[in-house]
Amino acid sequence: MDNIRFVLIVTFAMLVFMLQQAWQADYGPKPQVAEVVTSEAVSTKEDLPATAANTAQTQTEQQTGEAPTAPKVAVSNNLITVKTDVIALQIDLQGGSITNLDLLNYPVEKENTVVNTLRSLVGLSVPEINSAPVRLFNNNQEKLFLAQSGLIAAPGQTAPDHYTPFTSQQTSYSLQPGQDSLVVPITWTDGNGLVVTKSFTFKPGSYEITLAQKVSNQSGKIWSGRQYNQLVRAPDQTTGGMLTGGMRAYTGGVISTLKEKYKKISFDDMTDENLDVTSQGGWTAIIQHYFASAWIPPAEQENHFYTKALSDGRYVIGSISPMTNVEPNADTQFVSQLFAGPKIQPMMEKIAPGLELTVDYSVLTIIGKPIYWLLNQIHSVTNNWGWAIIGVTLVIKLLFFPLSQASYKSMAKMRKIQPRLKELQERFADDRPRFNTEMMAMYKKEKVNPLGGCLPILVQIPVFMALYWVLSETVEFRQTPFILWIQDMSIEDPLYILPIIMGITMKIQQSLNPAPIDPVQAKVMKMFPIVFTVFFLFFPAGLVLYWVVNNTLSILQQWYITKHVLEDDAHAHHKAH
Repeated sequence: MDNIRFVLIVTFAMLVFMLQQAWQADYGPKPQVAEVVTSEAVSTKEDLPATAANTAQTQTEQQTGEAPTAPKVAVSNNLITVKTDVIALQIDLQGGSITNLDLLNYPVEKENTVVNTLRSLVGLSVPEINSAPVRLFNNNQEKLFLAQSGLIAAPGQTAPDHYTPFTSQQTSYSLQPGQDSLVVPITWTDGNGLVVTKSFTFKPGSYEITLAQKVSNQSGKIWSGRQYNQLVRAPDQTTGGMLTGGMRAYTGGVISTLKEKYKKISFDDMTDENLDVTSQGGWTAIIQHYFASAWIPPAEQENHFYTKALSDGRYVIGSISPMTNVEPNADTQFVSQLFAGPKIQPMMEKIAPGLELTVDYSVLTIIGKPIYWLLNQIHSVTNNWGWAIIGVTLVIKLLFFPLSQASYKSMAKMRKIQPRLKELQERFADDRPRFNTEMMAMYKKEKVNPLGGCLPILVQIPVFMALYWVLSETVEFRQTPFILWIQDMSIEDPLYILPIIMGITMKIQQSLNPAPIDPVQAKVMKMFPIVFTVFFLFFPAGLVLYWVVNNTLSILQQWYITKHVLEDDAHAHHKAH
């Protein structure tokens, strides 16, 4: 039993260490990255859907008489600014791409008023923070991320893609209080009766943008074409955002189809092979820590999904609609939805089937989902995520109470027979097989389960890991306060008070357990409270809070059971005499 428990605890310690390393790699200080030089010679026409590449070139040659020279990226200085109550963005009149989208309710950093007050009182300087909103789409070359859209015409016909210049009557739009929606139209015409109007519709409190591409055909002949929507992203050269390995937060592409509700398409996958899938409905997205961006075509139509790895290090994921014919003197409209915002699961469930799966709890989703649901239920009552974590810990302890009770009883009995085991070890120091035989006989006589004390560790490992993913992936915990100095549950305790309390509770809990007979194991076990305290210094405060509450409840439960087991045995021994 000692060996099994020792191996379990060592394994758990290794998992904690790996999680701590992964957390630091994602959310700790980033190393300086050398500036990457982008070649000016790269043509970006390659980022058009494959079926449109030749058409785009033919259209340009027909209109100008010469082959085009494309800019480095499809970004211009001719921008329309749009602001609602939750987002601020720009629409590039070159193609109508959405860029520089800021999430107004999500600052990059949040000031800890309590810690800063304490720093000021002791004469320390208050660190500067970046209070600017998180920028999702970005036309900065080092962080390039754009939402592009356009039309693909049949061979020999014209249509505006995301390189085509549009016009607008205004350069600035703002959603006013009380306004139900805001429509931002931009227009293109070929001069021969074909007019395309792109209309972006915004609603208050919403991270969803409706795009309608209306084709008005007054050309005198049938126009045939289809729409495409795509996301283009370059690796973030300032944060190493390309890394997606190990247990780190995933940054990359995602696709949802009828066949597969949620499938990751990493940047490496895009490099290895172009995606070529057709499905009814579905969506494509690029997700990152806490936030997601997704194009959602109409659910009732057949959509073709694709990816590309471009020669200049950019990646494209998108979808194309079926071919549509527009008769002369008729109109048609292509509609799609763009989501760009925080990964709040209840909100995403209403937008598209499976979109909430972008909150990825890895292989522990089966445990993580119920934990998230329970956290939400308790939060709806307490209105505080810290108390919600405490509530979840209580519920978990209640669910496993019978198991824990049996385990702690077994450990109490192990503690009682510990002196006799020590005697056996000394008596049969040179005869290990005989010692094992006598030890098992004692276990049988005293009705002790040698594996009983390992059960709490086995139970806690998957719950701990699942809670790690819930806290690391759930945007609701980002910059969410608990009490006093803990003003962000998703980052480490700034005063390291919770990790120290956790170490103390672990030491107390350890004193209630029977010490290993092996002196080497006993010495190593004594070091674990210190080792775990060091690890937990850099874990998110919410996770440490769970562990502190869990340890405290375990101490009370184990103390009560140990006390009663020993008292009951003492009474039984007294009656026997």
